[in-house]
Amino acid sequence: MEIRDDRIDSGKAFDWGKTADEYARYRDIYPEEFYRKITDRKLCVAGQNVLDLGTGTGVLPRHLYRYGATWTGIDISPEQIYQAKRLAAAAGMEIDFRIVSAEDMAFPDGEFDVITACQCFWYFDHEKVMSDLARILKPGGKLLILYMAWLPDQDTIAARSEQLVLKYNPYWAGAGEKRHPNWVPDIAFDYFEMEDHEEYDLMVPFTRESWHGRMKACRGTGASLTEDELAHWEAEHRALLEKTAPDEFEVLHFAALTVLRKKAEQSGDKHENDRKES
Repeated sequence: MEIRDDRIDSGKAFDWGKTADEYARYRDIYPEEFYRKITDRKLCVAGQNVLDLGTGTGVLPRHLYRYGATWTGIDISPEQIYQAKRLAAAAGMEIDFRIVSAEDMAFPDGEFDVITACQCFWYFDHEKVMSDLARILKPGGKLLILYMAWLPDQDTIAARSEQLVLKYNPYWAGAGEKRHPNWVPDIAFDYFEMEDHEEYDLMVPFTRESWHGRMKACRGTGASLTEDELAHWEAEHRALLEKTAPDEFEVLHFAALTVLRKKAEQSGDKHENDRKES
């Protein structure tokens, strides 16, 4: 499904379906600490019903499945959901994956204990989505926003790879990341209150092949370049890595975690009044 959004890459179209195969192979890279930060907060564990927004290939629910929560994952890309179902089935996991956008959810009120959004929260139409997220969460339910990115100002391999992406796609806005808390739109605080946040560094291991695959499976390359552009980028990037990167290496990343708690007033009369007024 092709997406155009003036807020992202100056409106240049991208389609996660184009890179679903590489996404499944090369973007399952979060270190164990990334998941431990979640479960240490008693989130996504046994007894909880969890919805994963923008689930992609289901990386988050598949890795946290062992902690016993019941998972539903939604995404607008049929190709990504196909990969999620395939990988979960191969691992014997019962996860409900659906082709649904965050803006078109039709889940019952109070369905979920936790909603997760990993690497995707900024894509949503927050004016439409935030009230619905509060609606489908149980009283006191949590919205967990997650993010991880490499740090090009501190990692030479990442910086050189970014420069090559920008050569072929100067509109790509994913370059130049620095450590920061997750962005939360003002409207979120009509329905949620901040409970917790943390930002921390991670070293992520790669080979030349897996780093090349990771760079290909991003919005600025595989999801948006033409076949000809992508072929030329691939040849240049492989040559760059052959010349400048060892066979195995680590890339410095930072991760950000934000926990928003549903406001108490969203669980009672205010929500009923909102429905009546609409």
